[in-house]
Amino acid sequence: MTETLVAEKKTAEVAPILAVSADSHITEPPNMYVDFIDPKFRDRAPHVAIEGDKGGEAFFVEGFARPIALGLLAAAGKDPRDIKVTDERFEDLHRSGWDPQCRVADQDRDGVQAEFIYPTVNMLICNHPDAEYKNACSWAYNRWLETYVGAVPDRLYGLGQVIMISPEQAIADLRKIKDMGFKGVMMPGEPETEEDYDQPLWDPFWAAAVEMDMPLSFHVLTSGMTKSFIEGRNALSGAKQTAAELRATGRGPSVARTFGTVRNCQDILSMFVFGRVFERHPDLKLVCVEADAGWAPHYMYRMDHYYRRHRHWQGFPDMEKLPSEYFKENIYLTFQDDWSAFQVAHLMNPKRLMWANDFPHSDSTWPWSQELLAEHSKHLSAEERAWILRDNCAELYKIDVVR
Repeated sequence: MTETLVAEKKTAEVAPILAVSADSHITEPPNMYVDFIDPKFRDRAPHVAIEGDKGGEAFFVEGFARPIALGLLAAAGKDPRDIKVTDERFEDLHRSGWDPQCRVADQDRDGVQAEFIYPTVNMLICNHPDAEYKNACSWAYNRWLETYVGAVPDRLYGLGQVIMISPEQAIADLRKIKDMGFKGVMMPGEPETEEDYDQPLWDPFWAAAVEMDMPLSFHVLTSGMTKSFIEGRNALSGAKQTAAELRATGRGPSVARTFGTVRNCQDILSMFVFGRVFERHPDLKLVCVEADAGWAPHYMYRMDHYYRRHRHWQGFPDMEKLPSEYFKENIYLTFQDDWSAFQVAHLMNPKRLMWANDFPHSDSTWPWSQELLAEHSKHLSAEERAWILRDNCAELYKIDVVR
């Protein structure tokens, strides 16, 4: 169990809701890239091999100095003291990460009726420096994911992946992904162009997403980590750094760096708001994935304060709405173990909050999600609980659910 839940271990008297997870993951099987990648990249495809002298397996990715270890990829349900990064094998992981038939049993155990699926290894490959290579990896993932979610189409819903090489390419890929039956698209935190996402260059893509009714997702760990992977300093690979190395790359011990993943998403959201993307595309739907939500009320307040107090001396033109209004209307937030999000839901737009179990990753609430949700949401009305645990996600992606 998570330490939060172990400490409290309470069960509130609220009726359970058969939930929808807005952010769950697969574990790419060992042969996925080799079998599904464009043939011209096959000899360079990410592959699984033994790492170290203890027989542990890992994904070896060309261009990354160290392989991506398996330990954190499928540690859901483990005691925190038993989680380790390296020395794990596929036979030790949750099989439902790549076997859709096993997945249903794990959903039932957690009181979850449907999941929206994101990648794992391919999420980290978003940080790869070679755009064409990671684009080939993403399409290998998309092809495989189509078969995975297609096996249980009323319980598993796929979100395709696009590498943002150019607006023209991204629009074409978005259309292909929609035609494959996926419900939305995950994008890397950074485009491959010199122009960032708030620049007019990308306006045709945002317009296309609105026209196709495809929500767009930014997931944590999809940007800001390229250098650490190239140099082999990433903790997700099991790298251990000296105090001097840590000081050269940030502040405090490695555990303190976990907050940077949330900040990366916050930076993206503020760029979309102040970059006036939502002003130009008022129907655009953006999902901030796995960055929690309890911080959002202060974040919106601070955006409005800065806009009111400091826009004039910076020469920033007036916006049609306050920054917080764009945030409340256009941005959805997913979270798993975030008690504070439920406590301050009334200070946000509760119709834009979406719970997730993050299965099978190490931060997952599986298999005790229902116990955690009963405690965290017991002060909310039945309607509010239904919104956050099920209906908001179902309405965003237009799926039928059991109510």
